[in-house]
Amino acid sequence: MSVEVVLDFVCVHCYVGFTRFRRAVEAHRRAGGEVEVRFAPFQLRPDASPAGEPLFEVHARERGEAVAREIATSSIGEQDGLRLDFRRALFTNTFDAHRLLASASEQDCGEAMTERLFRAYFTDGVNIADPVTLTALADEVGVAMPAGGEDSLRAELDRVRALGIDVPPVFRFPRGTITGSGDLDRFRRALREPT
Repeated sequence: MSVEVVLDFVCVHCYVGFTRFRRAVEAHRRAGGEVEVRFAPFQLRPDASPAGEPLFEVHARERGEAVAREIATSSIGEQDGLRLDFRRALFTNTFDAHRLLASASEQDCGEAMTERLFRAYFTDGVNIADPVTLTALADEVGVAMPAGGEDSLRAELDRVRALGIDVPPVFRFPRGTITGSGDLDRFRRALREPT
């Protein structure tokens, strides 16, 4: 079975959804099932600066101080064992992070790289657009940094938009699609459906 996962690294629902999906995939594989996970890029804010800006400040400016405080103290992710620190997160452009993921996927490390990029963004508070940071994350996972790949990534971003996807995450199974962060049981059921 092949599942396409459309996500962006600055999207908390993508992180939560990917975490749940990955747990379902790991259980499915332990039970003898086969799953190929393919990643497709999505940029929620392609105009975001690669310099990075505190996410809390972005939310305060765009949604108001009260909403920013609510988001910063949110318990989202806790039930999934995720430690999210919205006050440390740096809102940034994700183009080069997606290039790294594409390269890691070609090296059979896409799932590990995805988790590491999410954790770097939401927990560690590092700038996932910074080339030095991306190189360090690639080294941690054991993959080579991509040389080039910009044109193929732009083509993939266009392909995803042409599918009508306008908000991630989207999990495209052979017999259906799950949007949003989903839940573990729903992912398990989708993995058990015949292809």
